[in-house]
Amino acid sequence: MSNHCLIEIGTEELPPRALQSLARDFAELVQNGLDAAELGPQTVEVFATPRRLAILLSGVPLRQADRQIEKRGPALSVAFDADGNVSKAASGFARSCGVNVEQLERRETDKGSWLYFSALESGGSLHELLPGIVTTALAALPIPKRMRWGERSEEFVRPVKWLVLMLDRAVVDAEVFGLRSGNFSYGHRFHAPGKLEIDDAGNYAKLLLENGMVIASFARRRDSIRSLVEQAALRLGGEVRIDAALLDEVTALVEYPVAVCGAFDSSFLDLPLEVLVTTMQDNQRYFALYDADGGLLPRFISIANIDSRKPEVVAGGNERVIRPRFADAQFFYSQDRKQGLERMRERLDTVVFQRKLGSLGDKARRISRLAAAIAALIGADVNLTRRAADLCKADLMSDMVGEFPRLQGIMGRYYGALQDEDAGVCDAIEQHYWPRYAGDRVPLSAIAQALALADRLDSLIGIFAIGEKPGGDKDPFALRRAALAVLRIIVENDLALDIKDLCRLAAEGYADELDAVASVDAVIEYIFDRQKGYYQERGMRLDVIEAVVHERPGSLYDCDLRIRALQEFQGHEAAVALAAANKRIANILRKQSQAVTEVDAKLLQEDAEIELYQQLKSLDDGVGALFAGAHYLEGLEQLAQLRPAVDRFFDEVMVMSDDPALQNNRLALLDELLQSFRRVADLSRIQS
Repeated sequence: MSNHCLIEIGTEELPPRALQSLARDFAELVQNGLDAAELGPQTVEVFATPRRLAILLSGVPLRQADRQIEKRGPALSVAFDADGNVSKAASGFARSCGVNVEQLERRETDKGSWLYFSALESGGSLHELLPGIVTTALAALPIPKRMRWGERSEEFVRPVKWLVLMLDRAVVDAEVFGLRSGNFSYGHRFHAPGKLEIDDAGNYAKLLLENGMVIASFARRRDSIRSLVEQAALRLGGEVRIDAALLDEVTALVEYPVAVCGAFDSSFLDLPLEVLVTTMQDNQRYFALYDADGGLLPRFISIANIDSRKPEVVAGGNERVIRPRFADAQFFYSQDRKQGLERMRERLDTVVFQRKLGSLGDKARRISRLAAAIAALIGADVNLTRRAADLCKADLMSDMVGEFPRLQGIMGRYYGALQDEDAGVCDAIEQHYWPRYAGDRVPLSAIAQALALADRLDSLIGIFAIGEKPGGDKDPFALRRAALAVLRIIVENDLALDIKDLCRLAAEGYADELDAVASVDAVIEYIFDRQKGYYQERGMRLDVIEAVVHERPGSLYDCDLRIRALQEFQGHEAAVALAAANKRIANILRKQSQAVTEVDAKLLQEDAEIELYQQLKSLDDGVGALFAGAHYLEGLEQLAQLRPAVDRFFDEVMVMSDDPALQNNRLALLDELLQSFRRVADLSRIQS
């Protein structure tokens, strides 16, 4: 067994936001290749810096195990003629095995006499197989835009500068991207720019750190940066809120992090906090500093990729860079305040939302009408909702949002407050964009919920109506996110809204010639499709989700209650048997060409069918009341009492009787039983 196998691809600076996924995918593809070759490692350690992707594999077998190869050839009756001469079938089989016919075995089996080829195949060595596995993995990396360099035809995300392939102390000979493999890496671009000889693959990370001033592990480098930032904040008497995305991006930009503290003029603190933080994070990758009350301090922390002997010079440079950024933001804020939301709103008509769906102004008017209707349904203030809807897109015309798009809604809240709009209106202007991303919070107020639903549903109905449903990776209007937001807003705020009614209301906002109503069913289907991923992430079984969704409850909130109830019901001792019974009933009824009629009690003959019918009727009113009150688990538990009667029915009753009247009556009884469960879900879809 080999202790350590090292693979390092040295490059020019890799795209920071893709660095983690590149490293992860590369390691996974290499491991898959080794596993397929039966050379799977015991452990895999992944390294990623701006200038390298590397993998350290431990416990990799040096050779594949030898394999016994057996191939069956033609039957002896076909392999030789009556005189014992070799047939073309036999000679062809021998040739394909690389031997003469005389070297083949004649073997008797229970299916006759056959020619066989048998041989022991020696396993390949890791030295022989590794280069091909690495080359295949690099070619399979999901890179949207590859580039070429020099005069060669190979392509990669960035030009490749060096290649390391080692087994313990030995170099594995290979050529990748026109480079011969070796045991030389490179350290920090400025602090250790020369070659670093790797004496042993297992010493890779230690060597880079001690001799090359490179922390090769992304995770360790990220932890180091977090610690450096927190320690610097403590020294400055402030607190830091570390944004995970910013931390990852900074980690992907440096190989040897050093914290540098800076300051800015306190006059800039008159700007909205989000403006300053966004400027620092998005433009400069700085970490903002807060006081104990959550206010911003005129200080920041940056992470340098160089350990300067004069850190004050680095800090001064950072301060000079951020000052004009803040000055620009100050100017934008001043100009926006002069015009106000009303004038911004008027300019929405000058910007196209979508060529066939009109301007942003048209969209805002549709949202206003729809949001007011939804507000009435959920008990929100209709007038305040309409006002929030009128202003919700206005800040898209502001200079500040033009410079910082992710401040949309946030600046609208500030500008609304400056012109004395109701606090609920201001909050709704910001919150109607929630959730902005996976895991983000949903709108808090009823006004914001109505507005957020109206915005998403208008886009979904409109884009579907013009035939631009998302396909593959293309989703320019973020409809997948919009559909999931509709689901989350309704479910997580317990809104008992009928999704079909909402979609129809949204469709009515479009002109008749667009025929948006025709897209309602497709949008509903699209929203329901998003449920599978949503609930699976929350630990729900896929078959449980599909069983409920198949019945298409009108309310997404009601659908949520059913899924949770059915998931819990799976722990009931009768759940498996009832699911099997439902599956059996569904299969029987599916084969019938004619619809069954209602049960005629007079035609019930067998004790088992009479018992099932009576128990079903005795439970019907109570179960119906439970289901009507959305007490689905309790209702299912009541129906679970039918299990013995159902088992007895299938044991003792011939459903497909020769008497058509009896057959139809028994089918009707089974259908009634099936429909009792389908008031919650299609239990026939539950896997045993």
